[in-house]
Amino acid sequence: MEATATPAGTARPAHGFAAMEKGGSIVPFDFERRATRPDDVAVRILYCGVCHTDIHSVQKWGNEFPLVPGHEIVGEVTEVGANVTRFSAGDKVLIGTIVDSCRECEMCQREMESYCRAFPTLTYDGVDRVDGTRTRGGYSDLYVADQRFVYHLPEGMDPAASAPLLCAGITTYSPLRNWNVGPGMTVGIVGIGGLGHLAIKFARAMGAHVVAFTTSAAKVDEAMALGAHEVVLSRDEEQMKAQAFRFDFILDTVSTTYAMDPFLLALNFDGTLCSLGIPDTFDFTPVLLTMGRRRITSSGVGGTRETAEMLEFCAEHGIVADIEVIAPAQINEAFARLEKGDVRYRFVMDMQAA
Repeated sequence: MEATATPAGTARPAHGFAAMEKGGSIVPFDFERRATRPDDVAVRILYCGVCHTDIHSVQKWGNEFPLVPGHEIVGEVTEVGANVTRFSAGDKVLIGTIVDSCRECEMCQREMESYCRAFPTLTYDGVDRVDGTRTRGGYSDLYVADQRFVYHLPEGMDPAASAPLLCAGITTYSPLRNWNVGPGMTVGIVGIGGLGHLAIKFARAMGAHVVAFTTSAAKVDEAMALGAHEVVLSRDEEQMKAQAFRFDFILDTVSTTYAMDPFLLALNFDGTLCSLGIPDTFDFTPVLLTMGRRRITSSGVGGTRETAEMLEFCAEHGIVADIEVIAPAQINEAFARLEKGDVRYRFVMDMQAA
């Protein structure tokens, strides 16, 4: 089916779900999407993942309200701008955490737009670089985005379970790729949640020996089912001591401050611990970095090149998120459950059930 171009200046009504004030509940909200520009793709949203960032944005990070969250979007193309050649009406597509960047700095030129030196435009609660309006996210029935930041959904991939790949997926895939995780490496994954469960799948598919760390004995069997070769209970001192000098790379998804020394001691010479959770402070003994030339680092979400690569990798290896599908009417309950860790492992809203 051929796509049709929308005349310039034609805004479109949208129905979504927003927090009307900081800390407020998510309620129905009608607004307007921008007119389709020459390089834009208009998307009817089918599914939108629920990310912990959505909660943080509503509760404390939000810049402007009403705020429509949602940056894990799967939908179907309905219209395209005059310059669009990569997409046609009916295509299944995904949109992630950023929808624009300066496109001129070194990082943008390398298609690593998430590190844009002028800061990227966020999918929601960002500022549109053309008209200065506030971006509104995927908790809605449609979205309009520049084709550079829209991705084809690979054939055969479950659309609902693919939604979290555009945040949790690329956030874990990117550091594993950057630090060349692969055969012959022993890799630790700390925390088995929305990020960690995908990290286990990725590391296993990349050929590494994967060890999952968890504080919960109840998650041992789950971690093994996800692809871990071993599971270590991180509160067991003897188990942790036995990990000394084993790991080439540890991916830490924990967002709260905890005693990191046992994990640093688990790193081999020149080993790396990459923190994705980024708590307010780290609790570790600095000299442990010196003793073994170890390092602590971090990583952001990947750019357009890496995101497209990740989706191809997922299609090849059959990787999607483990999800619980909810209706938009359940979003406030889902927020409460997510804060308690009561989900295996990501919520995804069925926007067709609105």
